[in-house]
Amino acid sequence: MNAENKLDKDTTGIILDSISDGVFTIDNNWKLTSFNRAAEKITGISREEAIGSHCWEVFRSNMCEGDCALKKTMDQGKSFVNSSAYIINSEQKRIPITVATSLLIDKNNKVLGGVETFRDHSLEEGLRKELSTGFQMEDMLSRSPLMKKIFHILPQISESTSTILIQGETGTGKELMAKAVHNLSLRRDKPFIAINCGALPDTLLESELFGHKAGAFTGATNNKPGRFALAQGGSILLDEIGETSSAFQIKLLRVLQEHEFIPLGGLKPVKTDVRIIAATNKNLREMVAQGKFRQDLFYRINIIEIQLPPLRERMEDIPLLIERFIKKLNGIHGKSVQGIDKKVLRVLMDHNFPGNIRELENIIEHAFVLCSHGNIELEHLPTAFQSSPSLLETRSIAEDPSEEYTSNKTDDPIKSAEIKVIMDVLKKNNYNRQDAAKALGIHKTTLFRKIKKFNLQLPGTDGRYRSI
Repeated sequence: MNAENKLDKDTTGIILDSISDGVFTIDNNWKLTSFNRAAEKITGISREEAIGSHCWEVFRSNMCEGDCALKKTMDQGKSFVNSSAYIINSEQKRIPITVATSLLIDKNNKVLGGVETFRDHSLEEGLRKELSTGFQMEDMLSRSPLMKKIFHILPQISESTSTILIQGETGTGKELMAKAVHNLSLRRDKPFIAINCGALPDTLLESELFGHKAGAFTGATNNKPGRFALAQGGSILLDEIGETSSAFQIKLLRVLQEHEFIPLGGLKPVKTDVRIIAATNKNLREMVAQGKFRQDLFYRINIIEIQLPPLRERMEDIPLLIERFIKKLNGIHGKSVQGIDKKVLRVLMDHNFPGNIRELENIIEHAFVLCSHGNIELEHLPTAFQSSPSLLETRSIAEDPSEEYTSNKTDDPIKSAEIKVIMDVLKKNNYNRQDAAKALGIHKTTLFRKIKKFNLQLPGTDGRYRSI
């Protein structure tokens, strides 16, 4: 080897060792020919031990079992980017990674082997697990302190037999909440039936809920049981109850007071044992004051009230919800979408979401039409988002909502979401660290560690002290 080639090799080694991602190369016999410092750190295996071994002997990855990105590159002659996998390190720990692969070609265009870079995602995975722990109830997922309070009392609410009123904007998950109440109750083995009261006129709604007798109206040739009869012993969700007429509200009041109903065209009352859960996106108190909703019915259905916050008040849930929607849609459509680009997450984090969780799910479903693998990019979003001035790249750092909480600039949307959660809870607790830690469901030393980690700028004294 002449001096010039040795210098080139030494320079290449220095460059590779300065990269934070793991990098290795293989020859055409699948044996490792180089192994940088980051690869040593991630795998726990020294360069001397790795070089000369087959790559699968070193990495023990799930990709080695059949879906190896590097093998695809060697077979097909093209690069692959952002393939998700995991490896088993020297301590037998599973390390989540993403990889990018390409051919290793010399200056004469001869294929010498392959090269792979891989990035350790253990920190992101740990943060995701830490944030989501304890914040799931049935099919509902959240790390918002507002939702955590609801989750905390939901088992007691479910065990009671009292009528529940769930209020929240369209798309906040009122039916999911009603199902959770039913599934946590003693009625879980009985039917759960939902009906949208705002979608039907009075006569049809009465027939749907209470059933009808043959001859009750034109076309009623047989007796038909209503939803109350079908839900016997279980629960019934009366969605959009604020859309019902005053005349129908009187009939519903009888069911709540007497626990019985009369089928349309019938003469005898029928006893019912059904727990009623009402839901609405309207402010029923205002409607009562305006004479648009019966006060006596309001007090009957409002024994227990659950107020679901809109998504704009729980923006820290967006990464979790997106992850769930991607997993769900991959299963439905047989695709392999890995996640979303950071720019996409920043755009979504800046959106006000008038349609709440349902709107977010629709956006991700739209992206699935245009994206079949890899990450969802800006061009996969609906047109309105691509031309929106809310694209966060165009905003200054001072306009980034996470930057008011820390002097550290960050491009990590998950980190920004965690900072926002911590600061919101600290503010609500007058910067009392101990109370804030309790509200977040973490130990106070964990909170202190995160404050130091993110370099959060807080008042000199916390909320335990009052100025005189």
